[in-house]
Amino acid sequence: MRKKVLALGLCAAMAASSLAGCSSSDSGSGNAGNEAAGGAALAGTEAPAAGGAGSQEAGNTAANEDLEGSLVFTIWDNNLMDYIDSNDMAGKFQEKYPNAEIEVEKIKDDTEYWNAMKMRTSANQLPDVMFNKPFTLSRFKDYLLDLSDLEAAKNNELAAGYAIDGKVLGVPMTAGYEYVYYWKDMFEEAGVEVPTTWEEFKTAAQTLQDYFGKDTPDFMAVALGAKDEWPDYPYMEFMPALQGGNGQNWNDMAKQDAPFAEGTDIRSAYDKVNELFTMDVFGKDPLGMGNDQVTALFAQKKAAILALGDWGLQNIQNGTDDYSQLGTFYLPVRDSASDPFRVIVQGDSFMGVTTHSKNPELAKAFVEWFYSEDWYPGYINYVSSASSMRTVPKEKDPILAEADAQQPDMEMVMYDGGGDDFQAIQNEIAFDYKKLGAQMFTDGFDLDSEMTALNEKWAAARQKLGIQ
Repeated sequence: MRKKVLALGLCAAMAASSLAGCSSSDSGSGNAGNEAAGGAALAGTEAPAAGGAGSQEAGNTAANEDLEGSLVFTIWDNNLMDYIDSNDMAGKFQEKYPNAEIEVEKIKDDTEYWNAMKMRTSANQLPDVMFNKPFTLSRFKDYLLDLSDLEAAKNNELAAGYAIDGKVLGVPMTAGYEYVYYWKDMFEEAGVEVPTTWEEFKTAAQTLQDYFGKDTPDFMAVALGAKDEWPDYPYMEFMPALQGGNGQNWNDMAKQDAPFAEGTDIRSAYDKVNELFTMDVFGKDPLGMGNDQVTALFAQKKAAILALGDWGLQNIQNGTDDYSQLGTFYLPVRDSASDPFRVIVQGDSFMGVTTHSKNPELAKAFVEWFYSEDWYPGYINYVSSASSMRTVPKEKDPILAEADAQQPDMEMVMYDGGGDDFQAIQNEIAFDYKKLGAQMFTDGFDLDSEMTALNEKWAAARQKLGIQ
């Protein structure tokens, strides 16, 4: 049997090809350690009785040897490629499955990746193992095998929440959460408690603005770099899903002619956002500063609240010499304390096995191995994202963990960014929720007329595109 390991050098060369694939992975050394420990124990003891642990291990080894063939695994993330190569993922997998070969293909970026996957779908040449985003699972659902029976899927905290037609078509590698960062000492000085409802959030923002703004005219209770537009995403993108507890909100909108009508989740959420954005709590010129500027000001306590993802923590810490009073809570969208407290969570990099695979059982074995103790712990500790596996918990940074402590009974909403139908309508009418949020800061903006116009455009686009 020939052994084929495609390491970083070859992957880098393949990046120049428009049809190279994409993947990600991690490494753990638990397997080697377990084998070493097991060998030491057996050296000083009698062989186990038939049917014991020894025969089971032998049976597993034999079963592993029965699986043979080659796999193509695709990635686009440079950091993941570095990790795969430096930890010899292909070699470690082959230790477990000696008759298996695995090629790791590297595509330049996610744009080229999706173009390549589209072409490969038509040519019946999808890789054995591919990655998807939440919003592309539906695009490739006819080309992905059901992984519901895999232990990797059963032990994943998010996989079932993204199932399509009851089928788990991909196992997400990581989980991402969104936070509201705040300065605890500023809250205490102004007599403000951590809010747990939307009204409490607005009241807290106004109280902070009144207290600190009376002596500091440039103070912002809530920091938001609206000049860049995208920083309003915690409100404009995620709040509609939080409003109704529906992570598929964008996809459901594609089936409606008037998704912005009164009473819909998106309209109810945007009513709340518009109320907040028209309050005097964002400083004198919210459209005059971008994300980097307001994050730096927040780090220097010239603002009290900043909503960003877990990735924002490092940026804040880098901007201050003392973050001992930095805390977090989750954005409270609910109307009353008796309503469920919903929190957005996003799965990322959904590993799936394609119907084009000539070795589907081996490909499934690779997915199982990837999320096992033999590999996943090393990877998840390498990245900043949270673990998606119940079997491999990852301790959160203490600052981020405060949000969990605030809401121990939170209800997680598995967020989907919107599939092909939604994106087609969105492109047709140039609907940009982040730009819409920035417009709420402009004089003369009228939400009612904007929502009416969007409904008319939306219905016309659905008819033109033939979307049912």
